[in-house]
Amino acid sequence: MVEAVLNLFDLTGRTALITGATGGIGEATARLFASVGATLVLSSNEGDRLAALVSEFCHEGIDAHALETDLSDLDAVRAMARQAVSVTGQIDILISNAGMEGHVGPLHEASDAAIDRLLAVNLKSGMALCAELAPGMARAGKGSIVLVASIAGVRGNKSIGLYGLSKAALAQLARNLAVEWGPLGVRVNTMSPGLVRTPFAQPILDNPDYFERRMSLTPLRRPGEVDEIAAGILYLASDASGFVTGHNLIADGGTTISDGN
Repeated sequence: MVEAVLNLFDLTGRTALITGATGGIGEATARLFASVGATLVLSSNEGDRLAALVSEFCHEGIDAHALETDLSDLDAVRAMARQAVSVTGQIDILISNAGMEGHVGPLHEASDAAIDRLLAVNLKSGMALCAELAPGMARAGKGSIVLVASIAGVRGNKSIGLYGLSKAALAQLARNLAVEWGPLGVRVNTMSPGLVRTPFAQPILDNPDYFERRMSLTPLRRPGEVDEIAAGILYLASDASGFVTGHNLIADGGTTISDGN
């Protein structure tokens, strides 16, 4: 029984494209997927770090490929998706993880350029990847897409409201695509982390007063770790969640269900 359950998480014979793969949640997900047998196509705009990571994987006997991409360039995103298929033959799993914080402050102060860039990176790049890759998954009769969002997409925020808008849109994108592609065997879900110990969250982690206040609103009284989020992404990507689609999995230590007591 235990072996049968563990086999549900096995990705042997499947190829996963992971964006934002050179740090934080993306790198942790790549390492976890490699450990359960996946072939990896890793994307990032950090060319040197990406090359080093793929070289490390290949040295360990893991089939891994690097595709440096600027996700704000949607033509480049589409080309990257097509190249991923060309290099590996098939993308079975898409983890659209890369994102940016963008404008900080009231929404009315965000410039058109700031809005356009943030939506391109956080939302439109994921839409473009899904549009390119979901049809191939459907032809194969099976596929899994995980869009990495944030709890900023399920509640208001006076500082990163634009970021929250983009992440809320990702959750709705997952629901829409789950309905569109479900009859053809493709599942689409969202992973929404809370505060996780990553470089992205370092300003919060380094501010003792803000960090203490934030933890006081989190029932588990600690930030998440990247491996914990990667494990949730593996669940959504693998056969372990074979009957789950259109779901937004929130992993936030209870922050969004707490009344602050």
